[in-house]
Amino acid sequence: MRRVAPAAGAPSPRDVYTRHFFTRSDGYVWAAYDSGAGAFARPAGTRHPGARKPPERHRVDRNSSSPAESSRALPRICIRESDGCDVDEAEGPVLCLDGADTPCSVRQRRRQGKTISTDHKNYHLMLNLQLGIRHAVGKSAAKLMRPLKRADFDPGEKFSTRFPPAGSKLTPPHQSSEFRWKDYCPMVFRHMMELFAVSPADYMLAICGDDALRGLSSPGKSGSFFYLTQDERFMIKTVKKSEVKLLIRMLPSYYKHVRRYKSSLITRFYGVHSVKPNGGQKVRFIVMGNLFCAEHRIHRRYDLKGSSYGRKSDKFGEDTDGETTLKDLDLNFVFRMKQSRHKQLHEQLRRDCAFLESEGIMDYSLLVGVHFRDDIPGSKVGLSTLTTSDLSANMASTCQGSVSMPKPCLSAKDLDHRKPLPRLGTRLPARAERRTSSSKTNSFLSSSGGSENRVEAYDVLLYFGVIDILRDYDISKKLEHAYKSLQADPGSISAVDPRLYSQRFRDFMSRVFVKEG
Repeated sequence: MRRVAPAAGAPSPRDVYTRHFFTRSDGYVWAAYDSGAGAFARPAGTRHPGARKPPERHRVDRNSSSPAESSRALPRICIRESDGCDVDEAEGPVLCLDGADTPCSVRQRRRQGKTISTDHKNYHLMLNLQLGIRHAVGKSAAKLMRPLKRADFDPGEKFSTRFPPAGSKLTPPHQSSEFRWKDYCPMVFRHMMELFAVSPADYMLAICGDDALRGLSSPGKSGSFFYLTQDERFMIKTVKKSEVKLLIRMLPSYYKHVRRYKSSLITRFYGVHSVKPNGGQKVRFIVMGNLFCAEHRIHRRYDLKGSSYGRKSDKFGEDTDGETTLKDLDLNFVFRMKQSRHKQLHEQLRRDCAFLESEGIMDYSLLVGVHFRDDIPGSKVGLSTLTTSDLSANMASTCQGSVSMPKPCLSAKDLDHRKPLPRLGTRLPARAERRTSSSKTNSFLSSSGGSENRVEAYDVLLYFGVIDILRDYDISKKLEHAYKSLQADPGSISAVDPRLYSQRFRDFMSRVFVKEG
């Protein structure tokens, strides 16, 4: 790391930058420049011997008459490694770095949340967070990678750095007030990033680049706030002190589990940090992967626990959009998939649940995103309905035909040939079946059913993973269980013993995700 003068037209009002060198997977060396005002990246002009030819890049017109216009004309960077980019062309020119010989596609997308602008109440918290992560990544990259030791997992393995506005020998000047940054178990999370195939350059530019983070419209039920990077690859969540302690406590077994089972559906964590403004309250947060960073639009999303008490969304209806998170009692689909995928899914759920049970964890969910293949919300897909008897008679067929569609639908096998599945829980082809009945009960999730029920069938792609794993069965959850048991069936509430929770969770998922035939 060294101080350098910025290149001509660099997007910052400051004259001093910190430069970090990173080597991308294609062997091309890039330099990431940062100051208190922002960060950007450009080619360093060298490549390792034997590296592939660098990708072609979009041409950008920089004929601007003012520094502000010059800043806006600089290209935004797409750093996704596969499947093209999801950058909105309307927000400015795009520089594609996907490792291919041709530029990746630029799409118009509808994004979650709103950009955190200067008038947002958490604007300075976002700046502090970006400064801290930039510092942490640069400091970590300057050290040689080494095998993990027992001491790296110790709860006391945390590093504190003071960020004065004027800057210091270790930190750049910035426009916010003084704050203290704390980084927990940095060497462990560096190994975690390598395990999950995330490079330091991609990570830093996604969180600390020129683009601001995006805040979700409302905090979650727990009171936590969620922020997304502009490329939607990473999600940042504010957490309680007890949740940080729990994650650090289970970190050795968590690392062992995700290292052993590469297809684990459990949330991927990339860092635990805290920010304490001078004279203010400490804010703790975790950085994790976003399950719905997808090239396909998510039409329906469900948060499934396997319980029924209070598990219905107030916003459920025919006009439900993809940003509304529905719950167990809102689910009116079952998902049929190939036998091999069905076996793999339930075997991995068994392993993940066994791990969480051993750690005393409960109240977790399976977050499921559904993409209807013809890009229309499920309530409005123009597929003909089938009776239960018709469906069972034709189940041997690869795909149920629809007279309203001009082209035959593709089977899961066809989709597998078109594009490989990178990992379990991502772009999983399935057949969604929705039973319509005069009864108000969720007939698909119960053993009862009648011949008068009709079934609608759709080809879908599924995205899913296990989330909210930082809750153990402590005294507060035991009291919640005792109180709610007076109002409802004890087996129907979410707050139950981890062993019972795990069994109920897997039983529920076995009725939601079923095999073909």
